Amino acid sequence: MRLILVRHGQTPSNVEFLLDTAAPGPGLTALGEKQAAALPRALADERIDALYASTLTRARLTAAPLAAARGLEVRVREGIRELSAGDLEMLRGDTEEARVYLTTAFAWASGDTTLRMPGGESGAEALDRFDTVVAEAAASGAGAGAVAMVSHGAAIRVWTAARAHNVEVSFATGHRLDNTDVVILEGSPADGWTAVSWAGTPLGDATSGRESGPTGQPLGPAGEPPVPNEQPAVPNEQPAVPNE
Repeated sequence: MRLILVRHGQTPSNVEFLLDTAAPGPGLTALGEKQAAALPRALADERIDALYASTLTRARLTAAPLAAARGLEVRVREGIRELSAGDLEMLRGDTEEARVYLTTAFAWASGDTTLRMPGGESGAEALDRFDTVVAEAAASGAGAGAVAMVSHGAAIRVWTAARAHNVEVSFATGHRLDNTDVVILEGSPADGWTAVSWAGTPLGDATSGRESGPTGQPLGPAGEPPVPNEQPAVPNEQPAVPNE
């Protein structure tokens, strides 16, 4: 199966660097709406047999233009929502307290799945719910083809690092996902997964990157405050701010 994981479009909380993971969550900014509208063209060369989105508002709004363009029903599933921030909810992602979110989430990808987010879920719970939706897609008729899932930055990065045999945790921490960036994998729940591309870059050509903070923005040297996101998700628009 070809698994196409898409991060949702920009939200007001992304702009403010907030750890905003609770349901239903914010909608999209004007830029986020343009990013969502651009998805059908961005994925025009990809076969898509089924389309999933998380229960959070931003994921469903991002999936809608793609669903309309392909004539697909959006299968809404809670299992691919963002990793819950628990007690860290609505903290700014550039604070030391909020960095616990990142260190905890990537500890899960490294195998410490009994660790629990402060006031939130454990790694085992978070990965299991994402696995459940992927397994459902693989078992459906679309499992022989390609499935797209509109999910969230931290969830995609952590799940891919935990499940793709060719993605190291250090790679996932060093390569953020901008709004509507795409990670593509091939494989199956039974045989395992190989990541084919990350944000448009074939993994064989990827280089190591700077660590990014819990809301996805790149950190400055030695944990200094975040530096601005340099790459606009839509040409000639203001830069998008990742994650959640």
